[in-house]
Amino acid sequence: MHTKILSATTIGVDAHPVDVEVDLSFGMIQFHVVGLPDTAIKESRQRVATALKNCGVRLPEKKITVNLAPADIKKEGSLFDLPIALGILQASEFLSLTRQFLNETVVIGELSLDGTIKPVRGVLPIARGMKIAGKKRIIVPKENALEAAFIEGLEVLGAAHLLELIAHVRGEALIAPTPQTTAETDSPESTLDFSDVSGQNQAKRALQIAAAGRHNILFIGSPGSGKTMLAQRLFTLMPPLSLDEILEVSAIYSVSGKLGSQSLVTHRPFRTPHHTISQAGLVGGGSFPQPGEISLAHNGILFLDEFVEFKRSTLEVLRQPLENKSVCISRAQQSVTFPAAFLLVAALNPCPCGYHGDKKRPCTCSPLQIRHYIDRLSGPLLDRIDLQVPVQAVNYETINKKSPATSSADLYKGVLNAIKRQAERFKDPRQFNAFMTPRQLNEFCILSEPAQLLVQQTFEKLGLSMRGYHKLLKISRTIADLEGMDVLELHHVQEAIMYRSLEQTLERM
Repeated sequence: MHTKILSATTIGVDAHPVDVEVDLSFGMIQFHVVGLPDTAIKESRQRVATALKNCGVRLPEKKITVNLAPADIKKEGSLFDLPIALGILQASEFLSLTRQFLNETVVIGELSLDGTIKPVRGVLPIARGMKIAGKKRIIVPKENALEAAFIEGLEVLGAAHLLELIAHVRGEALIAPTPQTTAETDSPESTLDFSDVSGQNQAKRALQIAAAGRHNILFIGSPGSGKTMLAQRLFTLMPPLSLDEILEVSAIYSVSGKLGSQSLVTHRPFRTPHHTISQAGLVGGGSFPQPGEISLAHNGILFLDEFVEFKRSTLEVLRQPLENKSVCISRAQQSVTFPAAFLLVAALNPCPCGYHGDKKRPCTCSPLQIRHYIDRLSGPLLDRIDLQVPVQAVNYETINKKSPATSSADLYKGVLNAIKRQAERFKDPRQFNAFMTPRQLNEFCILSEPAQLLVQQTFEKLGLSMRGYHKLLKISRTIADLEGMDVLELHHVQEAIMYRSLEQTLERM
């Protein structure tokens, strides 16, 4: 007898339906799984057979053929255990599921040898994809039920054991549908605040600009000057995630298996990978591509401390994601695209010893050593970092001041006003100045006559690329938005130039 159970898999963060077809026929007692399965799926034969036996169900003494269709999509993982088991039970007439139930229900889950249904990856994007496909119900491991219940209008049945699911489909003991999950979008309470950082007013101003316009930022300064403290507090200037952003971020963490006990990621990610990370770890990869750190930082912050200590080849792969806000990973059999709209914050020392330009300690590096050190960063990569900010060590007088330092709340007010202006300008709450197209630059970056003259002089003197020129205008636009002004004035451009002059900054240090 033949039957079909609906299931699904993920490619990247997108769900793809998979038909689990089970056929029982006379012949030698065999159990085959076909349809481009990986090793974990091939091993499901032993898991399913043993789980059925330990649940008191004798495997039919027939030839069992399981086909995962479509056969041209590579399948991986153990999430097909449960639909295979249900398919065998249905085909052997141990169960009598209606055609309507089979057509409306998607089943995913891994089986333990005793019949326990274990959690799997990718439940959230699968639930979202199946709801779009018109399915009414999804059966998932109980530990994944809250994750799937975020999708409105989809009945979610969380089963802890195979026997529990069998009792449900037989109508003996029904499983109560999991109530819909709602996301808490308030900003997380944090003990971090910019008032903890003494001085560094220019760096705080730069971070305010970065948060308001989503501009990537690079800090250059000696050890202990406060670069890491500043970067760690940037998230306090960013608004809470919207519901769409929560869904996007949670889907990435779901396919990565990083949701853990939480059903959703409700706060902006802040990722801080070590400088020994590989290319695959940073941008994603593997034989079955998985999201890297830049995708795990989607809609949040990626902080790369000790920037020049990362391998140059690893940093160079950031160039395309910084422009496109996504990363495409190609393999022989498939190409996978992961979202990567992150805000990059990088920090580095100005020289190998770390004290070039420091007012307290002399630098012991030669000019050639300093040049080789900075040359670890390519020009095209630096060109993609909007704000390049020097951070000087704080003196004792600044530390000992009793006057209150600028707080996160003070800076956040300006950020919110600038974000509101951008949302009204672009008619899109997720469009920021840093993402403007050349056409939008011409439309929204209107320069006063003195400002236009300064931009022309700067373009020629600094030898700006077209990208560098666009970055200058985008930063100026954000500075003007913080002041609530429509026209870019001379002082807006002057401040923007200050953040785009890395070579001159290093010479002065």
